[in-house]
Amino acid sequence: MAPAEPGRFNKPRSGFYLKMIFHSFLKIKNNSMKKFKQTDLWISIGLIVFFIVYNLLAHTRDLISDNVFMAYFVVGGWQVISMIVHAVTRTFTRPVGTRLVYHWISFIALATMPLGSFWILLFAAPFMALFYTWICYREIRKMNTRPLDSLK
Repeated sequence: MAPAEPGRFNKPRSGFYLKMIFHSFLKIKNNSMKKFKQTDLWISIGLIVFFIVYNLLAHTRDLISDNVFMAYFVVGGWQVISMIVHAVTRTFTRPVGTRLVYHWISFIALATMPLGSFWILLFAAPFMALFYTWICYREIRKMNTRPLDSLK
């Protein structure tokens, strides 16, 4: 067989290769974010349950003890890290989504802490932690739903 003559059909298509690289990057990003999101949900649930049990077994008579503040900082710290990862990777942060609303509420709450929102956050933080965990659960459920399931 004779080698193919150089012509328009043998030229490499650089746009095709760029498109393939972009799609493979998106696939890697989506797979790693799926794993991160599942890990995020289980860590949030685990931390919340751990600190509830830990505070119930701590035998303190104080309404708000040091253990409660430790729980606030550990659970809240993890959720802030997760929130930053979602914001940087721009996953599940649509212009009108529940996660974006939560991001803004958290940002405003943290920015106004020096002005006195600390006392509001003291009572709102447990509800915000549960709300964030619910957001993660709902996103995982939506992510794992097969397209044909919505037709039933």
